[in-house]
Amino acid sequence: MSPSAAAAADLPTSSTPHPHGSGWALMLGALGVVFGDIGTSPLYAIQTVFAIDDGMVKPTPDDVYGAISLIVWSVIIVVSIKYVTFILRADNDGEGGVLSLAQLTRQRVRPGGKRFTLVMVLGVLGASLFYGDSLITPAISVMSAVEGLEVVSPGLAPVVLPIGVAIITALFVVQRFGTEKVGRAFGPIMILWFGTLAALGIPHIVAEPAVLGALLPHHAVLFFLAHPYIAFIAMGAAVLAITGAEALYADMGHFGRPPIARGWFFLVFPALTLNYLGQAQLILSNPQEAKSPFFHLAPDWAQLPLVVLATVATVIASQAVISGAYSVSRQAERLGYLPRQTVLQTSDKTGGQIYVPTVNWLLYGGVLLLLVTFERSEKLATAYGLAVTATLLLTTALFCVYAEAALGWGRWRLGAVIVGFVVLELGFFAANVTKIAHGGWLPILVATLIATLMFTWRRGTTIISERRRRIEGPLSTLIDEVHRSHIQHVPGTAVFLHPNKDTVPLALRENYMVNRVLHDEVIIVSTESTNVPFVPESERVIVDDLGDPFDHITHIALRFGYLDEQDVPRGLEIAKELGLFDVDLDLAYYFVSRMVIHRSDKPVMSRWRKRLFIAMAHNAANPAEYFRLPVARTVIMGARILL
Repeated sequence: MSPSAAAAADLPTSSTPHPHGSGWALMLGALGVVFGDIGTSPLYAIQTVFAIDDGMVKPTPDDVYGAISLIVWSVIIVVSIKYVTFILRADNDGEGGVLSLAQLTRQRVRPGGKRFTLVMVLGVLGASLFYGDSLITPAISVMSAVEGLEVVSPGLAPVVLPIGVAIITALFVVQRFGTEKVGRAFGPIMILWFGTLAALGIPHIVAEPAVLGALLPHHAVLFFLAHPYIAFIAMGAAVLAITGAEALYADMGHFGRPPIARGWFFLVFPALTLNYLGQAQLILSNPQEAKSPFFHLAPDWAQLPLVVLATVATVIASQAVISGAYSVSRQAERLGYLPRQTVLQTSDKTGGQIYVPTVNWLLYGGVLLLLVTFERSEKLATAYGLAVTATLLLTTALFCVYAEAALGWGRWRLGAVIVGFVVLELGFFAANVTKIAHGGWLPILVATLIATLMFTWRRGTTIISERRRRIEGPLSTLIDEVHRSHIQHVPGTAVFLHPNKDTVPLALRENYMVNRVLHDEVIIVSTESTNVPFVPESERVIVDDLGDPFDHITHIALRFGYLDEQDVPRGLEIAKELGLFDVDLDLAYYFVSRMVIHRSDKPVMSRWRKRLFIAMAHNAANPAEYFRLPVARTVIMGARILL
């Protein structure tokens, strides 16, 4: 067994993957959601390579073979080996994405150590870069397809941008129907798309079988040896062939690893390879077609239908990163790096299929701004790549720590398996750094803004939590006072949502101190986001009578995975079904303490970060909606706290 195979065999697989359904049905859905981004890269990857500096890469046999070999082997190494063989197996109970990998890795390193903090910093930076990718992918994918109209008829150039805007708008509008329905609708189209990719490439390969030689890796090596600078710059464009690899990982929670792996090896990768080889033969036989090789693969009569199909496929390409952005956003929120967001579950079969309205419309606004600003796909291509390559490096770094800490890999194994990834990805990153002044600054700016938001929220919530505990006072003190004073009780059940069982819920304190009464049943409910995506209902509830089973003051902890829906009434129903307590929940009232945060002069954070945190807190999801509380029986009580 090879070192790579042996290493892959050591990787764990999820024992309880949450997607359900037949393997082929899930694979069909995965084709419609997961592979859209990487599956449409033939539209612009090779075209961009030969457009560098108005033709730096020449349509000569050496350059064509070198460029195609570079692209194909980049796909093999980064996607087939790194992601599908290794990274997708490092799943957190079926969930993927750079934040999920960071959390999984953090569980395996020593708490409090430098690596413990570094791992989550890398995860946050990776998630921030992914958002930059999520903005550019829909814009460049859709525009590259719609621009095919100019191949059919140059006179249609003025309508390209308006059509692109209309398509993007429709895509974001249908997101509320969920990835299950979207994937089911898109899956058959993507089968047609990948079949078309292969069908376009095969006739050109048959016409000149020698082009198969481009699959040999030595052509890429010779390309670098003959033209080091040109080949280095070409790497900045060749990376377009592997965009979507991180989205493939982030979307794993929607469908699971096996359907993604089957779809990749059985259909997607062969179709991509055949199409790239077909474009290579076309450029060699007709060098002038290097400006738009994809659409010229088809005969004239088929070009307009191909433009239509490509446009639909690029809409699907956008779906991959949009779905990934939803998953990353919910992970960040549950891990404490973003405020509460309204999350809608869109499938009763697959827990990872969600819709986040705030993220959806923020992405939509950003994509529209890019379309209007850059207008052309070749201009967008200059902004593409830097976020992708930086995310690739961060994912590799996290996986190295995970492999050493969790899998016990020695240095020789890490060197044999990982160094090849790092060398290639560093090359991609360095080549894309050269594009910063020409648009590459955009994803870096977006990532910087997102990372600032996430680190500010994390710091602010830590400060607020500490101050809130001081204001609330110990719960044990209040319970002792209740026992001594024989306070009056009123009929009914009061459920107080509170982060812990050590301090007094502010709503409970106000009710006791002002009204001098308590309900017959007082239940203090704390929700806990665990380090796993999903918690079984049988392990969800922990009941504590707080030292006295007869005073009718009970604490209930509800444990949720960071991808579970935090439905508090359902959690209490589970506790009742398990016989842990017996109250009439249909008549219970829910009390929620909502913090009203004001800026102080205390030097705990800079002023601009305080303003930013307060703005984020103001726009957080309504706690009654977030915890699925019955509106008619929910009381929200505000409390003022200084930051």
